[in-house]
Amino acid sequence: MKFALPLAGCFFLAADFILLAQPGSNLLPDGPLLPKSALPAYEQEIDHAGLIGGWGGGRGASLNRGREIYQQVCQNCHGDLNVPGSIPTSLRFGEGVFQHGNDPYAMYQTVTQGWRQMAPQMQLVPQEKYDVINYIRENFLRPHNPGQLFEVSPEYLAKLPKGTSKGPPAVKREPWREMDYGDFLIGTFELTDAAKRATKPPVGSLPDYVAPDANLAYKAIAVRLDGTGEGDGGVARGRAWLAFEHDTLRVAGAWTGEGFIDWHGINFDGLHVVRPRTIGDLVVETSDVPGWANPATGDFTDPRIRGLDGRPYGPLPRQWGHYRGLYRFGARTVVSYTVGEASVLESYDLESADSKAVVRTLNLGKSSRDLALRVANAGVKFTLAGGAGLQCGTENGFEVIRIPAAATPLNLAIVYSSNTGTAQAAPRTPLDLQPFTRGGPARWTTPLETLVIRGEKTGTYAVDSFSLPSRLANPWKSWMRTSGFDFVPGADAVVICTWDGDVFRVDGIGGDQATITWRRIASGLFQPAGLKVVNGEIMVCCRDQIVRLRDLNGDGETDFYESFNNDHQVTEHFHEFAMGLQADKQGNLYYAKSARHNRNALVPQHGTLLKVSADGVTTEILATGFRAANGVCLNPDGSFVVTDQEGYWTPMNRVNWIEPGKVRFFGNMWGYGAPANSADSAMEQPLTWVDKRFDRSPAELLWVDSKSWGALNGKLINLSYGTGRIEIVPYERIGQTVQGGICALTIPDLPTGIMRGRFNPQNGDLYVCGMSAWATNKLDQPGGFYRIRATGKPAYAPIALNAHLRGIDLTFSDPLDAKSAPNLANFKVTTWSLTRSEKYGSARQDVKELKITGVSLGEDRMKLSLTLPEIAPVQQMEIQYNLKGADGTPVTGTLENTIHVLGQGSK
Repeated sequence: MKFALPLAGCFFLAADFILLAQPGSNLLPDGPLLPKSALPAYEQEIDHAGLIGGWGGGRGASLNRGREIYQQVCQNCHGDLNVPGSIPTSLRFGEGVFQHGNDPYAMYQTVTQGWRQMAPQMQLVPQEKYDVINYIRENFLRPHNPGQLFEVSPEYLAKLPKGTSKGPPAVKREPWREMDYGDFLIGTFELTDAAKRATKPPVGSLPDYVAPDANLAYKAIAVRLDGTGEGDGGVARGRAWLAFEHDTLRVAGAWTGEGFIDWHGINFDGLHVVRPRTIGDLVVETSDVPGWANPATGDFTDPRIRGLDGRPYGPLPRQWGHYRGLYRFGARTVVSYTVGEASVLESYDLESADSKAVVRTLNLGKSSRDLALRVANAGVKFTLAGGAGLQCGTENGFEVIRIPAAATPLNLAIVYSSNTGTAQAAPRTPLDLQPFTRGGPARWTTPLETLVIRGEKTGTYAVDSFSLPSRLANPWKSWMRTSGFDFVPGADAVVICTWDGDVFRVDGIGGDQATITWRRIASGLFQPAGLKVVNGEIMVCCRDQIVRLRDLNGDGETDFYESFNNDHQVTEHFHEFAMGLQADKQGNLYYAKSARHNRNALVPQHGTLLKVSADGVTTEILATGFRAANGVCLNPDGSFVVTDQEGYWTPMNRVNWIEPGKVRFFGNMWGYGAPANSADSAMEQPLTWVDKRFDRSPAELLWVDSKSWGALNGKLINLSYGTGRIEIVPYERIGQTVQGGICALTIPDLPTGIMRGRFNPQNGDLYVCGMSAWATNKLDQPGGFYRIRATGKPAYAPIALNAHLRGIDLTFSDPLDAKSAPNLANFKVTTWSLTRSEKYGSARQDVKELKITGVSLGEDRMKLSLTLPEIAPVQQMEIQYNLKGADGTPVTGTLENTIHVLGQGSK
C-alpha cells in the first residue's frame, strides 16, 4: 500500500469530498464545503479589521510567516510564478481570476470553509490565514496580477464583521525540531552543562566565541538512548542521548533531560555564528582528546593538526585509530572502528528504563599490543563488566582503562553514573554486538507517492516538476531541502539526498508517469550537499565524511553507513560546507570545501578543491583560496570549474577554471595559507566575474550530454542557486588563459535555488535539484526536483564567445534574422571594473558604455560580430541584445563576460 502525497496542505481533501458531495453525483458542491455551524466558536469573534490592519504595509513579520505557510500548505496545489501546482484547476495566483472573491475577507472565508476543490484549512488559526493571504497579495497579485488585487480602504475595514479576538495563537512551526531524523544524527555539537550555559562570553568577544574549556564534538554521532524504533520521533525526542566523536574515537558526552539540543545553527533555525549546544544534565563528559592511546607507544599525546586557533582538528592517523562507520539495526546504533590492528564495535543503552546510568558496550578484537582507553574526564563514576585483568585509574585528568594485549579479544561493558551519583551495578554479561552487523529489519517500508506536474512544450524547453513529499504529511516530517542526486544504473530511478540528512530512492522519474514513488533509505547524515553513484555504490558527501551506503540484506535500506573517507577537517563554524561530489573514470572523488565567513581559515582544507583517492585512503588539496565554492564540475580534459560567491576579498561572484597540476590560489585572503601578496596579480583570475544583479549566487556547472539538446550538446552550463536559473557559459582559450561569460537560457526561473544537475543517460533530459537554505532570491519552496526536456525548438543561445582587437564575436546555437542583426540599436555594451579588498564585495567602478560602430552576421547567420573600437581587457562586460531568430522568434538576452586578453580575431 502506498502513502499518497500529492498535496502539501490538502491531504484530507478526499474525505471532505466524500462527506460533502451530493450522493450519486460526481459534481462538487458550488459553495462552502464546511458549514459555519462546524467552525470553532472563536470564528464568530474574530477582529478581521485588526488582523488585516496588522500587515504593516505588506512587509515584515506577517509576510515572512505567510511565505512559510504558503510553502508548507499551498505550494503543491497552487504552484508559483513559474511552475504550476499539482491540481490543474487550482488558481494560479500570478495570472488567474478569483472565482470566490478577491478581497481579504472573502479569501479568508475560502481558506476557512473551503470552496469547490479548495479544502478547508482547519489546521490554520486566523492569524496564519491572514498571513498567507498577505503573502499571496504581495508576492503574486501586486507585482504580477494587479487586476486581481483588492485595495484595502478604511471604508472596507469598517464594513467587516466586528470582533475583539485574534483567535488562538499560531503554532510555532519549527521543522528542524519536528523532523524525525532517525535514531542518530551526525553533527557538530557543544557538550555543555548548566554552569557553562550560564557563563557570559568576555566583553567585546565575537558572537561565535568559543570558551577555552568548551567541549566541542566536531563529528559527533548523537544517539538516542531511550528509543524504541520507528515512530518514536527519533533522536529529536526522548530524554537521554550520547555523542560519540569519530575524529577522536571518544564518548564526548552523554546527557539526560527534557530536550536534545537548543536547535541553533545554520541547518536548523538558520542562525549563522552559533553551533548547537546540548541541553539537560551531563552524565559523562570527555574533553576533545584522543579516546584511545597510540597502540604503538601507549601514549595519548594528540598528533592531529593544530588550527591557527591552537585547537586540534581532523581524524587521528589511520594506523592509530580509524572510524569505519556505523551499523543500524532496529533502534540500535553500533559504531565500528579500529585501534591499531584491533577492530572495535561499540553501542549504547540506558542501564534501565528509569535510570540515568549509561551503558557503553565494547566488543574489542585481538590486539598484539597493550591498549589504553580514556573512559571520561576525571571524577566520573563508572563500573565494569566483562573485563579481567584490566587496570583502571586516573591519569592526567582522565579516567583510563589499560587493557593488556593478553586480555583481547574481549567484550566489555562500562556503566556511567551521573557526575554526582554513585556507581551503578554493571550488567552481568556484556552484549555481543556482532549480530547487529548483518543487516536489520526494514523500518521505512511505506513508500510515498507524489505527482509529476508536466510542463507545456510551448518553448525551447519544457519543465516538469516532481512534487516532493510534504513535510506536514510524510511520516517523518522530513524537511525536503534537496541537495544532491544521481541516477541508479539500469533503473528508472534516482537517489537523492537532503541537506537535513535523509537519502531517498525515487522511482518512475524517466517516462510519462503521473506519479513517482519515494522510499527513505538512509537518515541522520551531517548536512549532505552532494551525491554520486560510483560502480553502483551510493556515495554521499557530508560535512564530516564521504559515506558509502550499504544495504547488507537486500531490503532496500541502509544497514551500514560506511565511512569511505573521513579526512574532512571540521570546525564549529557554520560556513564551511562540503559541496558537490564528482568521480573520474578511475573512481577518484572530488568535492569543494567552503571557508569560514569573515574569519581567518583555521585548517588547510578551508576554501579548497579536494580529491579523494579511489580507495578512500588519501585526500589531496588541488586548489585553494575559495570562499564558498558550491560544487564541482569535472571537465573532460581533467580540469575543473568551481564557482565562488561575492564576499570578503571576493568583489563579485566568480566562475573559476582550474587546471590540474600545481596548487593555485583563487583570491580569498581569509583562506588558509594565503600568499603575503594580496594583489590581484598574486591570484588566479576567474573565467568570468558574475555580477550579483545578474546572478547573486552561481552554483555547480555541468556539461550538456544529450543529443536532444542540439547545438548545446557538449556545451557548459551553470546552475544558479541565487536565481533558480540555468545559464549557458560560452568561453574561449587564448594561450593559457581561459575567459568567457554567462547568459540565461530561455527556461523559466525555478521556485527554489538550484544546486545540482545531471543528464539522464536513458532519455537525455536534464534533471536538477536544489533548495533555499541561505541567501537566495528564490524562497518560494524549501526544495525542488525538476526535469527539463528539450522540445526541439531553436534555443537561440550564445554558445561561443571570442574577444579580439576589433570587438566581440558571438556564435549562436541557431540562425538569426538577417534584418534585425545588423541594427546597432539592438545592442548595448557596458563595461566596469571591481576592487578586490578585505571589504565585502565591490561596487561597479569606471562604468562605460562602449560605442558600437558595426554589426555583421556571418553567412551561416549564427556568428554575430560587434565592432568595438574601445574594446580592452576588462573585469566585467555586459552585452545586451534584442534580435529575432530566423523564424521570427524574439531573441532577447544579456551576456556578462570577462576579458583578460584580446585575441587577433578572424580576418
